[in-house]
Amino acid sequence: MSFDNLCKLLSEKHPERFAAWVLGEPQPVVELLKTELSIEPIRADSVILIRLQNRILHLEFQTTLESNPPLPLRMLDYWVRLHRLYRLPITQVVVLLLPPAEDTVIETAFVLENTRHEYRVIKLWEENPEQFLNDPALLPLAPLAAAVRSETLLQQVAQRVSQLEPAQRLEVSAYTQILAGLKFKKDVIKRLFREDMMRESVIYQDILETGREQGQEQGREQGERSLILRQLTRRVGELPELTRSQIASLPLEQLELLGEALLDFTTIADLENWLQNC
Repeated sequence: MSFDNLCKLLSEKHPERFAAWVLGEPQPVVELLKTELSIEPIRADSVILIRLQNRILHLEFQTTLESNPPLPLRMLDYWVRLHRLYRLPITQVVVLLLPPAEDTVIETAFVLENTRHEYRVIKLWEENPEQFLNDPALLPLAPLAAAVRSETLLQQVAQRVSQLEPAQRLEVSAYTQILAGLKFKKDVIKRLFREDMMRESVIYQDILETGREQGQEQGREQGERSLILRQLTRRVGELPELTRSQIASLPLEQLELLGEALLDFTTIADLENWLQNC
């Protein structure tokens, strides 16, 4: 999944939260519109109808400014197609995920002879991280926000993720780690998220407590195995009995390695490949 597509997915899952962030005020009544536009089909990243204002919000997420056709021309093209289709006023916003090279001019308009078309640009690296830290729907964007010390911000993000309800936590954590990969090294992301999610989790604490009652080393291994099985089930689905048996036979050292590796799994095939090679 590309970074732009992940942001598109998030905005489609939480259109009212993205609209509120971009427009600066709550948008309680919104509706997702189709993103494939007429003529030769092109697809916008996110198209949201703000019902109370009878206005369309069009979002485009970019990791880089370079594109073909150029971004200003694309924004004009999107505007024309959207207006032709819906006949409504349109607010267009480009969200830049990463800063461009120094001295790069960030254009906010298409200009050619008598034609001028403007759009807004949000530079994510200049945004206050608090607005993302306090909203689970926007939390995956937080690692890319402004920070005096980037790793300190990532640690805060990991702590917030660990405090989410279990039903939300794994999904938000996965999205957050993917976007954090634009800015941070993989080992830093794994270290911060694994420590916070496992050590601060109520389930983990309960497993550790049970382990202490059964014996220090034995309890630790059982607790680790139980937690890893739960995490794997959430990430790749129900595990076959044979796979469960293979995991049950792993020594503690390999269990710990599996606990780190599973953060990269998306399918049962990823787990099976890892078990074959461990």
